[in-house]
Amino acid sequence: MTLLLTVILVALVFEYINGFHDTANSIATVVSTKVLTPRLAIGLAVITNLIGALYGTAVAKTISSGLLDQKLIPTDLSQKALVAALLGAIIWNLVTWWFGLPSSSSHALIGGLVGGGLAAADNNLAVVIFAKVKEGMPWYKHEGLLYKVIIPMFLSPVMGLLVGLLVMTLLYWLLRSWTPRWVTRVFGKAQLASAAYMGFSHGSNDAQKTMGIIALALVGADKSGLLKDLPDWSNFLAHPMVSDGSGKEAIATWIKVTCALVMAAGTAAGGWKIIKTMGHKMVKLQPVHGFAAETTAATVLSIAGHFGMPVSTTHAITTSIMGVGCAKRFSALNLGVVERILWAWVLTLPVTGLLAYGILRLIR
Repeated sequence: MTLLLTVILVALVFEYINGFHDTANSIATVVSTKVLTPRLAIGLAVITNLIGALYGTAVAKTISSGLLDQKLIPTDLSQKALVAALLGAIIWNLVTWWFGLPSSSSHALIGGLVGGGLAAADNNLAVVIFAKVKEGMPWYKHEGLLYKVIIPMFLSPVMGLLVGLLVMTLLYWLLRSWTPRWVTRVFGKAQLASAAYMGFSHGSNDAQKTMGIIALALVGADKSGLLKDLPDWSNFLAHPMVSDGSGKEAIATWIKVTCALVMAAGTAAGGWKIIKTMGHKMVKLQPVHGFAAETTAATVLSIAGHFGMPVSTTHAITTSIMGVGCAKRFSALNLGVVERILWAWVLTLPVTGLLAYGILRLIR
């Protein structure tokens, strides 16, 4: 029981760090364009992230049952593997936050799960080569690391870049006869809506990852018999999955509310180093650029979340900003900053995987 509670506590610590690490995803552009003050922007992000976190659980189900073949992980090591995965992701998030790099909390957690899973399964690669198709369902119901993570990991940034470029090019054409004053006035108000949309999409994708981890830990504990003698006040721990009324299982409400509140608290703490990188260093933004970038990224996230794909909010908004900057002119991008960001992306999965692998080996 102590180990289970440790998993839940560390998962909530990760959720809190995820909140302040990824705050920049939803408010960097609205702060850099001076549409909102930092304090008001964080308030908007807290509210919209909270609402988004309570909406849907497709991503949580992917994390809890769609990435690793749990049958190949010994029961006595499953909880320890989760702790190792979370610690690996937390360490990487703190390192990249310290250097102001907008890396992916999503991929940090997934890398940790892969590393922890491999260590628990004694290097059996079959634990992560887990791909199947639900009978009678279309292609997007594929499960496993390849379909749910690897393909979307490359596809979502490309979509963010291309769609951001197209949206901004279209806006330039539509607004070609407008005066700069009117463009700023109109899109200063429109960016409030796009920032709220971005915050909602971030909450609906990112908060669900920790929901999935907690549900996975509780289901594993229940199967191993750890929850059979719970005191009355803690019986809710034995029911991480409940019926959604249509015969399908859904994440329990208490898990959703807890994760949503913890991430909102982390969001309120802010992440100013990353906000500075995304909102000021990479490309100079005006309200119309912020509107285009936020709308593009939020749409990419919403579509991915609908299909249960835990894609990176960071990748989506960063490449959308790059696409908007390219529409302005290619020289508007600070390629030195872009290069540092890309290196952080490339290193996230292997570094967190190795961290989790090493941590579990030490625990064992």
